[in-house]
Amino acid sequence: MRGFARACAFLLIFDVGYYLQAIRGEFQILVHRHSIEKLIANSKTPVTLKQQLELVRRLRTFARTELKLLVDGDYEKYVDVHRKYVVWDVQAAPPFSLEPKVWWYPFVGRLAYRGYFSEKRAREYGSRLAKQGFDVYVDGVEAYSTLGWFKDPLLNTFIYDGEPELAELLFHELAHKRVFANGDTDFNEAYATTVGREGARRWLRSKGEAGLAGQYEVAIAREQQFVHLILATREQLAQIYGDAHRTEDEMRREKQRVFDDLRRQYAELKSTWAGYSGYDDWFAHDLNNAKLNTVANYYDDVPAFQRLLQQNGGDMQRFHTAVERLSKEPKIRRHQQLRELGAECEPSFCQ
Repeated sequence: MRGFARACAFLLIFDVGYYLQAIRGEFQILVHRHSIEKLIANSKTPVTLKQQLELVRRLRTFARTELKLLVDGDYEKYVDVHRKYVVWDVQAAPPFSLEPKVWWYPFVGRLAYRGYFSEKRAREYGSRLAKQGFDVYVDGVEAYSTLGWFKDPLLNTFIYDGEPELAELLFHELAHKRVFANGDTDFNEAYATTVGREGARRWLRSKGEAGLAGQYEVAIAREQQFVHLILATREQLAQIYGDAHRTEDEMRREKQRVFDDLRRQYAELKSTWAGYSGYDDWFAHDLNNAKLNTVANYYDDVPAFQRLLQQNGGDMQRFHTAVERLSKEPKIRRHQQLRELGAECEPSFCQ
């Protein structure tokens, strides 16, 4: 599913068991890193991997010079973790609320997800939350950022992505290192999503890849339609959950009706996509509040950041500075400004 190879920031929490699995997981990655320069020079390295590593070298240069991102020593090494995902995120929300459950982390505050290097442990923890009555979503993650604590390596989980997707992912993760607002998942992910998408567009334009750029725009348009569908559904649910006159049984029935309608609308939307079925797996499993929140985390505030980029004349350095200034505002004021910016964004630019 394009765009849903979710990238996240990996963080530690001082729960002993969780802390230990996090240390072990990160240590295993650090000790198995290989220099991409040596891999490229090694005749035994598969040709396809060499090509991707060489692409990454060019993307790193572009990120530093054109996108004004802090590359430093990130993505100079490669690790094969021998699995499809590097970590698994657990997200949760009450059954009749879209307010996410949050976890406190040292240095970065409260965030709306908890990451595990083991799928089994992630699903076990998710099951415990479900037994407590939460809506729960466990999702595999291809990449994460350590926010400068370590030099992040390339991973087999994403290195073979297509060129636009790989560019977007790397720029997204590097954006987390450029600006990060403690305790504000929505702000951080929407900013990084904006940087990733804008960066991929600029990269393709710089190469004169008109065909590839066109395909990427089609993919973004589909993604926007999907996101619009999910955000509209969240608005319906918010109205249902906010009605104090409804009983829990009534809210449960209405919630199911809304999800049934969402599936129907997706089927109608998919019929206009000339056979594309990249979101089928997302809809094939249970729908719940936590799952819908994951979409809002990444995309709800993207129009606001796009407007901020527009206000700064498309200059990436000025844009990052403006975002950093915004990140230092109190959270309530910060999101008020985001709402105002989003309302100003021109439809032709906010996509």
